[in-house]
Amino acid sequence: MLAFFQSVWFEIIGAVIGLAYLYLEYKANKWLWPVGVLMPVVYVFIFYYSKFYADMGIYIYYFFASIYGWHKWSKGNSGETEMPISSFPRRYAGALAAIGIAIFALIAFILVRYTDSPVPYGDSFTTMLSILGMWMLAHKYVEQWGLWFAANFFSTGLYLWKGLYPTAALFTVYTVISVFGYFKWRKMMREATTPPSA
Repeated sequence: MLAFFQSVWFEIIGAVIGLAYLYLEYKANKWLWPVGVLMPVVYVFIFYYSKFYADMGIYIYYFFASIYGWHKWSKGNSGETEMPISSFPRRYAGALAAIGIAIFALIAFILVRYTDSPVPYGDSFTTMLSILGMWMLAHKYVEQWGLWFAANFFSTGLYLWKGLYPTAALFTVYTVISVFGYFKWRKMMREATTPPSA
């Protein structure tokens, strides 16, 4: 059983689930959240055995954040009225940046001092971006795609270096789709706020 969790096939299963998640996120479909509950379970094992401890921790965070996001996106008891896509309030940009720096510093300190992570600063950087990106996704801010682009781009390099090729391929797709996702969400946001013509 242990060998399966360390096999390329288990990694491919994670990549397939990740692609389903990405498609649903691109479409701003709330069913991304149940998939988002399943995906972390797979990637916790993948990153644990690869010694990407911060990434492993972020997927534990993703598990609970997906439950929160599902609740946040569905308003009312019926779940039929969904939260609209919106822009991140600029007045909070400084606070978000400060929080990001603090998260990065804390994770880097833990990885350097208490683990054998081969890339503690790179792992900390992508993890920090992912934490902030997941929070912005839960609030349906269109700018979350920018954070995901940066996180996915740098993660691709880390996974190639570590030899996690199916995961690196998945994150390459994530990086490209992050660009398309931004413009897709911008369009959906404009359409939702533009009154119908008479």
